[in-house]
Amino acid sequence: MKTYEFDVILHEVLEISDEQADALFAAGCDDGIPVCSNGLAWVHFDREEASLEEAIRSAVIQVQAAGFRVVKVELNANAAMSLGV
Repeated sequence: MKTYEFDVILHEVLEISDEQADALFAAGCDDGIPVCSNGLAWVHFDREEASLEEAIRSAVIQVQAAGFRVVKVELNANAAMSLGV
């Protein structure tokens, strides 16, 4: 398995409370770090899965199970280059 690095951007969330961070962890996002900056909130993942698609799909499902809506998923430039994109 390979580790994939990406961010799940949250819909209409300015700040992640301790309770919301706990909900993310309980939903299975123990490989994600909640981040807030400049009026945006996201969860940064370093997720180990068989494919990028599986990593993103499972992360989005878990973030939604924690009560959030997802706007988009972003890969960083280094991750995209290592995928040959």
